[in-house]
Amino acid sequence: MAKSVAHTRFRVLTLTGVLLLAVCAQPIIQNVNDGVTSPRISSGAFSHAGTMRQPTGSAGSGPIAAGGATQVNAAGSNSGNQGNYPASNIIAAGLADGTLVRNPRNDRIERVVPDISRTALLIGDSQAAGAAGVPGERTWPRQGLNRVGYKVYFVGGGGTGYMAANSTTGNYYDALQHGDWYLPSSAPQLVVFEGGGNDAARGYNNEEIVANADKLVASLQVRYPTSKFLMLGTLARSQNDGGGRRHEVDTVLASVAKKHGIPFVSAGNWITQYNLGSDLADRVHMKMTGHNKLATIFSNKLKAINLQAR
Repeated sequence: MAKSVAHTRFRVLTLTGVLLLAVCAQPIIQNVNDGVTSPRISSGAFSHAGTMRQPTGSAGSGPIAAGGATQVNAAGSNSGNQGNYPASNIIAAGLADGTLVRNPRNDRIERVVPDISRTALLIGDSQAAGAAGVPGERTWPRQGLNRVGYKVYFVGGGGTGYMAANSTTGNYYDALQHGDWYLPSSAPQLVVFEGGGNDAARGYNNEEIVANADKLVASLQVRYPTSKFLMLGTLARSQNDGGGRRHEVDTVLASVAKKHGIPFVSAGNWITQYNLGSDLADRVHMKMTGHNKLATIFSNKLKAINLQAR
């Protein structure tokens, strides 16, 4: 009998030790509200209910790329309470750059971004993510922001938009809700919305685009009440030069910006206005020469509306 009890106690102690080792071996996400830490399985992502689901991308550490842009391609943040964002910043003071933190007010996982007070959060599609052999950090939206003093923290991806999604990332609003990106844990100086081309290409109507753009802008205005905001329109030819639906979506987005009281930079006729047809790599994406020219145009527009980094 004594031998059986001893054997049972040994098995319990062994199992306890294994469990403790398993927990201690996992990476830590810092809860910035009260300093409590909790383990997170590195290969998974949190769902709405707090259970694990497989990520749709790899959650890199977000190294600083050339030109001062921090690239975030990852899925893996957890969605919260359907957009009930805090009215004030989560300040992640004292935590290392790149640390993932849980925002206790909306249960999202966010990232500590270096030099956030000089950073622009850019939400965009392939115009900013990179396409046709041009890397993301050299695209015209990111170059333009760099030229007026911003570091750039990019989320989004090719094939996405206000309604459009790709195979791994939802449309802008769904990606925000479902945790396909890591937002900055503190307020960036500027938040920029760019896109609309994929919504145009896939036939989404004005009402659908407006509804999702409205929700996206409103959610981030509440999440980052001290940030400035900008909506950048859809790169296109003019209406009389074959701009078609892309030009129309640019106009639709202007109405969303006006509703929310934020500046709008129209790109809906730039290819025609600035004679950039020869700089196109395909029907909608620029060669490197075109990106360089558009970066100058965009940075000059930012200066004209006094949106340089401070």
